[in-house]
Amino acid sequence: MISALVSNGNSTFSRNPGIRSGEKVHSWFNHNSVSCSRNQKQLFKNANLKSWRFRVSSTEEESHGRAEMAVLCGFGYWVQGFRLFPWLALNFHMAHGMKMHPSTLQFVQNSGNLPFVAKPLYGILSDALYIGGAHRLPYISIGVFLQALAWGKLALVSAASEGYLGIMLCVLLSNLGASITEVAKDALVAEYGQKNRMTGLQYYAFMASAAGGIFANSLGGYILLKTKQPKFMFLIFSVLLAVQLALSLTVREESLGLPQPSNYAPPVRKSILGNIKKQYSDLMVCIREERIYRPLIWFVASIVAVPVLSGSIFCYQTQCLNLNPSTIGMAKVTGQLVLLSITVLYERIWKDIPIRKSGGVIQIIYAASLLLDFVPARQINLKLGISNETFVLCFSGISEIIATFKLLPFSVLFASLAPSGCEGSLLSFLASAFYLSSIVSGYLGVGLASYLGITSGDYSSLPVGIIIQFILALLPLGLLKFLPISESSAKKESSR
Repeated sequence: MISALVSNGNSTFSRNPGIRSGEKVHSWFNHNSVSCSRNQKQLFKNANLKSWRFRVSSTEEESHGRAEMAVLCGFGYWVQGFRLFPWLALNFHMAHGMKMHPSTLQFVQNSGNLPFVAKPLYGILSDALYIGGAHRLPYISIGVFLQALAWGKLALVSAASEGYLGIMLCVLLSNLGASITEVAKDALVAEYGQKNRMTGLQYYAFMASAAGGIFANSLGGYILLKTKQPKFMFLIFSVLLAVQLALSLTVREESLGLPQPSNYAPPVRKSILGNIKKQYSDLMVCIREERIYRPLIWFVASIVAVPVLSGSIFCYQTQCLNLNPSTIGMAKVTGQLVLLSITVLYERIWKDIPIRKSGGVIQIIYAASLLLDFVPARQINLKLGISNETFVLCFSGISEIIATFKLLPFSVLFASLAPSGCEGSLLSFLASAFYLSSIVSGYLGVGLASYLGITSGDYSSLPVGIIIQFILALLPLGLLKFLPISESSAKKESSR
């Protein structure tokens, strides 16, 4: 190239005989070097400008994505907590409108949770199967639609709300939709948190859910007391679900910065069945790890060990103590306020406590909270000058809230340990274990109530059942060695 320039330069420069050939070439190179330097500066300036514009646009997209994420998941978890609104109406409808036996009521409550047991399947599908280029938001939309369909049918179709079979089918359909939505939301939060290095998003999810539960019970008790129309409450919740459905359909998953199908080489070429098999295989490998299955065993055992008498206690409060819906609703509000408070305290203060220690403390508090139902069952509160309404308002349902809160430390632990691409599967498996053990606990409670002879006309054996609950709730303390000393120790084990 240089020789070509020299030869061309000789023919050109020969027109100026006063300038020697070497000087001509040297002048020519100096001129071009200055020109190149200017061009490089201009290119560098343009590159910097483009880089700055890219960073600005990226920052704007990230802030917009965070805003959409906050609205989508914040409102979604709030609605999840607000599910207590129609359930309060349904429980009163079954207990008073249909005069259900306490054991039958509890059987419906626990059997209706069966769709939650299949959460690992929904998690595997959400991780492996993309719908329209997304694998979280479409499942949220599907789940919300199923819930709206079920509660809308209970509100508008009399046959669905007046018969045992119709109620059971609608409850199963509603919980199927709720379980799909919860799996997708939990996976979305875990995936978004890992991508943006934002740990502890589950705390805020719990707060939003607790806030929804507070509003649901306070408003639900008031509306049920004034209108005595459970169907009206079913309709209100259906409209709220329609709003959530519209919101989930307007948000694009790519705006949240989540991985798209093109970012994964295998799913593009493999069949859908192959992807599902791979996710199932990855989940099984993950669960077989000691850092996962040992805490899971303790978690399940701590729930199954206690036969729950929630149906018998609810019927005792409404049929024997004659408490009105407003009192029951406000008692639930108290429980949700407790849940919200301890969630905030856990996130701010207690999250650094070793999980083995925190798990043991929570289990002891749970066992003690079960004894709170013993007080009105033996009317001890009246001897202390405290009315049934006041005591139930302040203390009823605390044990249920503590049992729900117990899920939080394990959700945070498993979310931090979940391998990339397996977030939905692992967290849904944890939720499935929670619901399955809760269902077994509920069935054991039905059996215990039947064995003790607790019926809608005879609650004399209810205090005995509560004492049995308390004793059995202390048994899991002997298995605390299954829990890791701390979350950091579990992560060290995973890195080995």
